[in-house]
Amino acid sequence: MKLLIITQKIDINDDNLGFFHCWVEEFAKQCESVVVVCLQKGDYDLPGNVKVLSLGKEQEIQNSKFQILNKFKIQNSKFKILIKIKYIYRFYKYIWRERKNYDSVFVHMNPEYVVLGGLFWRLTRKKIGLWYTHKSVDLKLRLAEKLADIIFTASARSFRLPSNKVKIMGHGIDIEKFQIPNSKFQIPKFIIITAGRVAPVKNLHILIEAAGVLKNKNFDFTIKIAGAPTLASGKDYFEKLKNSVKEKGLEDKIIFAGPILYKNIPKFYADGDLFVNLSNTGSIDKAVLEAMASGLLVLTSNEAFRDILPEKYLTEKAPEQIAEKIIALSKSGKDESLRKYVSENHSLENLIGKIVQIYKN
Repeated sequence: MKLLIITQKIDINDDNLGFFHCWVEEFAKQCESVVVVCLQKGDYDLPGNVKVLSLGKEQEIQNSKFQILNKFKIQNSKFKILIKIKYIYRFYKYIWRERKNYDSVFVHMNPEYVVLGGLFWRLTRKKIGLWYTHKSVDLKLRLAEKLADIIFTASARSFRLPSNKVKIMGHGIDIEKFQIPNSKFQIPKFIIITAGRVAPVKNLHILIEAAGVLKNKNFDFTIKIAGAPTLASGKDYFEKLKNSVKEKGLEDKIIFAGPILYKNIPKFYADGDLFVNLSNTGSIDKAVLEAMASGLLVLTSNEAFRDILPEKYLTEKAPEQIAEKIIALSKSGKDESLRKYVSENHSLENLIGKIVQIYKN
């Protein structure tokens, strides 16, 4: 099979999207050739049967005019429209120029590309697959569902638009990358970690409230928060979080670790005891699965895990309950069943194998 992949970013070091580099590597193992068209490219180290083509966002970021507008948050509609036209032109140029180098299309998380290329791909008899894991349903997604041949998603709650094209696949976690440490230096403090982009939907303010409760209970802990805001709303939210930490006198309890290179994420997990996730996404969170694969205990309020995890690993978004659950989990030992679940249901090798097989059927 010759595959065209459309994705947002190819960058092995990106703290948010670096995982997709592993996906492309696995696709390369199981396909004759892979062409990747991304909005932005950074550092990558991919097999010889992979070609990476960028729409050029990395060039615009280096553009002096773009930097000035971004720095001062100036809205220049004409400039932004010209950039989008440039991206669309390159998109059509690439999918036309490479048309003989792929027979199937895999669009990752961006239904607008299915809308843009769907008619062309149908006319040229390319099988179209869309990977989508989010509770949001908008016009772009509705149009993409009509044009796609297959909708891949991680769980029943990860795709909220009714469709007989949906294939529930699980997530793709590189099990070998996330290993349980053979030994861990014992320190008295209980290390709580969380990772992901900083945004209101992640409910980090509730975790900070829970930290205040833990402090009042004289529980010895440290919370490490990895990640950074990617949107303006996230930057404002981040400032509020830092102010809240100061107001509650939690500077010695909460560490904002900032964005962590994807290659360093396994080490970040390995240094923790418990991974906390209070996300509102409604779909299986990949970071929780990575933590489970790393041998961490987990605590989540995400409804998507209610059919997967025992009650002791689940919580409501209530600071008092979160604190009580954290204290209870600090007294329990490692749970090997968590890694086993990820290995059996969400391994990257199995996921890509199933996707490739569905394309071939």
